Formats: sequence, structure tokens, C-alpha cells
Amino acid sequence: QVQLAESGGGLVQAGGSLRLSCAANERAFKLNAMAWYRQAPGKQREFVAGIGRGGMRNYADSVKGRFIISRDNTNYTLYLQMNGLRPEDTAVYSCNAGGTLWGGTYIPEPRFWGQGTQVTVSS
Repeated sequence: QVQLAESGGGLVQAGGSLRLSCAANERAFKLNAMAWYRQAPGKQREFVAGIGRGGMRNYADSVKGRFIISRDNTNYTLYLQMNGLRPEDTAVYSCNAGGTLWGGTYIPEPRFWGQGTQVTVSS
């Protein structure tokens, strides 16, 4: 069974920073790639950042240069360091495990999603 649990969300002013964590179990971490997605109210879920087992990364254009995705293969935790936050970054952020990082894109595994953590950026 794959287990994913996000934490680290909250309320922050524009320009501030947050670090999200996705605590996974061993099985989740030994799957293929992992990624962060977000969903704002009234919008579809969108890709934010992905990372392969070997550390290859890709990012949505909207977060390049501001967000950093990383993974701790010892503690089975996925991170998203978010800097220079903007009001348009407000969303529920969720992690996905077991997807495929290929050709600059991430294809999510539809079965393995966390519950999400709310990030709210005030102007």
C-alpha cells in the first residue's frame, strides 16, 4: 500500500517562503518518479514540479526559478521549497507517486495521491 501525507502549508504574505513536505512510505518511494501538483478554487489540478529517482527534475514555467523540488531517499520524504510566493500560487498542493518523468513532462500515477495541504498567499 502506498501512503502519502503532505504538510507544511499555511498562510504567507506575497514574497514569502514555505517548504512543503510529503511523507511517504518505502513502497511509494521505490516507485518511479514523484511530483507536486496544485489545484486552485474553480480550476483544474496542474503540474508544479517533478523529480525522478535519479534526481532529474522538471518544473512548470510558472514556478521556474522560485520553487525547488527535492527528495530524501533515506527518510522517504518529498519536498517543495517555495520562494517568492505570489497570490496566484494559492492552491491545495498534493504529491503524486509512481508517475513517469519523461521528455520534460510528468505523467502522474492516478492511483497514488496525497490528501493535500493548503497554501494561501496574501497580497
